[in-house]
Amino acid sequence: MGMSDSIVIIPTYNEKENIEAIIKAVFALPHAFDILIIDDNSPDKTGEIVKDLQKLFPEKLYLIEREGKQGLGTAYIAGFKWALQRSYQYIFEMDADFSHNPADLPRLHEACTSQGADVAVGSRYYSGVNVVNWPMGRVLMSYFASKYVQFITCMKIQDTTAGFVCYRREVLETIDLDNIRFKGYAFQVEMKYTAYCLKFKIKEVSIIFVNRIYGESKMNSSIFREGVFGVVALRIRKMLGRIKAKKQQ
Repeated sequence: MGMSDSIVIIPTYNEKENIEAIIKAVFALPHAFDILIIDDNSPDKTGEIVKDLQKLFPEKLYLIEREGKQGLGTAYIAGFKWALQRSYQYIFEMDADFSHNPADLPRLHEACTSQGADVAVGSRYYSGVNVVNWPMGRVLMSYFASKYVQFITCMKIQDTTAGFVCYRREVLETIDLDNIRFKGYAFQVEMKYTAYCLKFKIKEVSIIFVNRIYGESKMNSSIFREGVFGVVALRIRKMLGRIKAKKQQ
């Protein structure tokens, strides 16, 4: 079986109710996507479920097990580095809980393969507010957080905090991944802003975001604070000329 051109990276922590279904949904798509799970030693044995599924999907389903919760950003960085050591051309971020619809993966892929995008963002706010089953307070917090990021960074992106993303390989090879600082949801802003500063083309693809049915959200107040104050720090780093392409070996 040949390797896919695309890898979907899914960080997990206590996702036993969702993990098998999300993996099978991705593998059922007409386009061939490989999957890399980054599990932070989930107490509910999410990693064990993935290991069992690897027997069904050899050379398509991969697993990195880490010793404990180390943050969303570090999980994705580990996944990016793993993917870049292989021949994947399109590298995706996606949640495990079906808030990101696997059926939208081919649309993000097409944006990068056929529509000129270097980074394709599954956007909740590109055509209005497309969020289902979130409390109104959280919808407002998320929406205005994106507007705040837009204002500080001047990025013309409606959903700056989105976590459903496709990167062309060249983007992740150019970004100095060891210099990405944020670990929580501010990581998503930092990655987009870095790509923006390095002149890559970012395209939004409208999606409908559906709140998880099973499991618990990982959002908390410290993650939110990191996002609010981290954006200002990012802007200052840009003004000081500290956001630079990775030096090629």
